[in-house]
Amino acid sequence: MTDDTKPDHEAETDAQKADAAETKSQDAPEDQSDDKSDDQSDGVEADKPSVFKKPLFWIILIVVVAAAVIGGTLYWLHARQYESTDDAFVDTHIVRLAPQVAGTLIQVADIDNRHVEAGRLLAVIKASGRDAQVAEAQANEQQSRAQLAQAQAQVTAALASQAQAAAQARVPLAAAIKARQDLARYEALLRLDPNAVAGQQLDQARSTARQTAADAAAAREQVDTAAAQVGVARRQVGAARSVIDARRAQVAQANVAISDLRLTAPVSGQVVNRQVNVGSYVAPGTQLMAIVPDKMWVTANFKETQLTLMKIGQPVEIHVDAYPDVEFRGHVDSVQRGAGQAFALLPPQNATGNYVKVVQRVPVRIVFDAKNGPDPRRYPIGPGMSVVPTVKVR
Repeated sequence: MTDDTKPDHEAETDAQKADAAETKSQDAPEDQSDDKSDDQSDGVEADKPSVFKKPLFWIILIVVVAAAVIGGTLYWLHARQYESTDDAFVDTHIVRLAPQVAGTLIQVADIDNRHVEAGRLLAVIKASGRDAQVAEAQANEQQSRAQLAQAQAQVTAALASQAQAAAQARVPLAAAIKARQDLARYEALLRLDPNAVAGQQLDQARSTARQTAADAAAAREQVDTAAAQVGVARRQVGAARSVIDARRAQVAQANVAISDLRLTAPVSGQVVNRQVNVGSYVAPGTQLMAIVPDKMWVTANFKETQLTLMKIGQPVEIHVDAYPDVEFRGHVDSVQRGAGQAFALLPPQNATGNYVKVVQRVPVRIVFDAKNGPDPRRYPIGPGMSVVPTVKVR
């Protein structure tokens, strides 16, 4: 049987085998080409240099490190010239107004959160009979002045009486002197010659001397009495003047009571925290309102280790949290002698129990310099507001 005479199914099998062989021969070159391409790519990657071996990388790295070192050094040199803290706030002596007398308010100025000058009338309390007390004190003072005038007139009269008594005493004194001299002559003659003087004359001279001496003594007593009356009159003048001083003090006290009814601003500043209105009853010590004075400063609580180079007068940059873009100027005014904890209500007792060292805070007072920077009075800055001061210590 020849090939032409083969069955049909065998012919089909031979055809399929021929097609498979042809397909395999076509796929084999493609696989070989893929293997070659993979080998070539591996070779290229193996020949590519590392990044760490490139000079540009090291140049960039050195520049970055040098810039960081130089920048850090410059920052340290700049930062070491300053000391700063965020434990700081605006401070001032707040003036709290309170009445000295009790009463009802009949007038209260409508000046909440407004600036007032010193002496501005803020409130008035109802008088309640204070005017009558002033009038009574003034009347008593006038009465005491009249008593003083009367006492002074009595001094004048006493002086006149003393002068009159002295003038009247001259005659008895002169008579007593003459009688004493006559008696002395008679007694001298009697010692020289007993017959030169009669006994009756001697007795008469002695009697006259005794009488005139008694009259002279009475005259002296009258003069002394007149002098004593002058002293009494002068003491009455002193007493009258003391009474006048007392009456004057009563008038002043009454006037003070009247002035206490009118409450004025003791300092210039902004009125805050008003707590009363017209018709409110107030008593001594009741807080009516408060005034924040124009003069303010910064109390900065620096660590004690920050005070080594800090001195009075050093310039300060002040940043208020409410106005971060405004740079206020100031200077160190004073440093408190002692840490803040030493003045606490219950100061620590480090001698008892375990001790742990803690860096303490010391209050430093910083004053605003409106001439060298923004004026803080133009901004609504008040006590308690947080600030960050920076002191230039080098």
